[in-house]
Amino acid sequence: MARILITSAIPYINGVKHLGNLVGSQLPSDVYARYCRARGHEVMFICATDEHGTPAEIAAEAAEMPIEDYCAEMHTTQARLADGFRLSFDHFGRSSSQRNHGLTQHFAGRLAENGLISEVVEDQVYSAVDGRFLPDRYIKGTCPECGYENARGDQCENCTRQLDPVDLINPRSARSGATDLEIRKTRHLHLRQSVLRDELDSWIDSKSDWPILTTSIARKWLHDGDGLQDRGITRDLDWGIPVKRGEHPWPGMEDKVFYVWFDAPIAYIAATAEWADANRLPEESWQRWWRTDKGAADVHYVQFMGKDNVPFHTLSFPATIIGSGEPWKLVDYIKSFNFLNYEGGQFSTSLGRGVFMDDALDVLPADYWRWWLLKHVPETSDSEFTWESFRLDVNKDLADVLGNFVSRVTKFCRSRFDGKVPEGGTYGPAETRAIDELVARVSAYETHMDKIELRKACSELREIWTVGNNYFQAATPWQVLSEDRDRAAAIVRFALNLFPLYSVLSEPFVPDAAATMKSVTSCDPAMTWPDDIRVAVDRLRPGRDIHVPDTMFRKITEEEQNDMHARFTRQ
Repeated sequence: MARILITSAIPYINGVKHLGNLVGSQLPSDVYARYCRARGHEVMFICATDEHGTPAEIAAEAAEMPIEDYCAEMHTTQARLADGFRLSFDHFGRSSSQRNHGLTQHFAGRLAENGLISEVVEDQVYSAVDGRFLPDRYIKGTCPECGYENARGDQCENCTRQLDPVDLINPRSARSGATDLEIRKTRHLHLRQSVLRDELDSWIDSKSDWPILTTSIARKWLHDGDGLQDRGITRDLDWGIPVKRGEHPWPGMEDKVFYVWFDAPIAYIAATAEWADANRLPEESWQRWWRTDKGAADVHYVQFMGKDNVPFHTLSFPATIIGSGEPWKLVDYIKSFNFLNYEGGQFSTSLGRGVFMDDALDVLPADYWRWWLLKHVPETSDSEFTWESFRLDVNKDLADVLGNFVSRVTKFCRSRFDGKVPEGGTYGPAETRAIDELVARVSAYETHMDKIELRKACSELREIWTVGNNYFQAATPWQVLSEDRDRAAAIVRFALNLFPLYSVLSEPFVPDAAATMKSVTSCDPAMTWPDDIRVAVDRLRPGRDIHVPDTMFRKITEEEQNDMHARFTRQ
């Protein structure tokens, strides 16, 4: 049994997340966490809400709520939606927690002691109308690259170019609309990442098994242009973690907070500490996941994130960990993803474009969305969500294959064998062929899951379902029954034995369907991973009552597809 720490990139607090956010980190990490648990490993699966920075302030202002109240409300909302999508976090924390305050200030103090913090006087945009410096997201203007008129000061959402506020044409305050902006001097703290460049370069070079997407982005930031640059870690904001050196004030920084990118990754550690607090466990219980001097040296740490978060997790957060000089756990594997696009354009939280998690669950249950998103998870390139693709995949995979198999077998058993696992007959050549194919396919499925190749694993899982569907269709127990009842009984018994097997294999991808398959034969909810397929398909004893479930997956009609397309296009 291994010990596996899994973290999902923490979502911004500024509103309900869209499906692109979901498939970019939280959903894939959940699949892997469920799989690791099913294989018997000890898992700690952590996420949180990212509650600091300008996105939080802007969203709270738009909602006309005090920012503390807004963040508390949205954390509750995001936690509820995570439950709705069956995300199995061990703890869903908050970056605004006192745990994260203390840890962030601790790391800053350690970095300063080690000479890795510098104070830099910067030119930043000041608005007299707003009476404050304007951080990057408080400034909008025309993108110099593509001409988009609502580009933010940090990035253009239209062409994705990274920007600095001074790059914008005709800049204006996103708060007041003021255009009479000026450049003023302000003092900030910078993390001297450049000092650690060679150490980070060697560390990344040692990760030969990482996805190309991850390492290529990291190396681009390390080597392009002038190479790895020092980064500011403070901002002129009211909301955030106050700048301190450990527990001590930081002279000249009394009115500043730490920049969100600095404190957000530290929240992984803090959220694990929150988990311990919530369960009234001692400090050692979370430190054994994060401190190599407390047992974390044996932990395998996997991070999941969209490609836009890769620079912070391959460079800045490791620089914080390494620069502290303390025995904190570094990530072992970073699984990064490209973007999911929506109907020819981009998903966008700020523009309200696409399907959002709350609306998705209003339309259809979680498994429908989980299946399509994981089948098209953007591992090697961007993926495209279309309503037609969604309808076709749900109908062909979930309704026609898995749902059809469960329905046919259980209804036939109820009508011809009194709703009990039938007795009589023995397995023959047809069952042997099915078992041989299952052995090969389950082995391939495990290989893909171990490598976190989710699209390939999803495809293999569908083929595993197809084995049962094809077997039952070819065995024709409805024809065999009149001539050889014992043979028909063996066919039905074998098919019913596939349900517990399928439930365990399917649970990482479609957990509700997995629970339904377990309920058919009243299997133990904690049924373990099948080490021997031949044993797994001969566990059910004759006479056990079976339950005929309601329709597992209903088909989506073309009319419903068109209605959903129209509904979300209007957004």
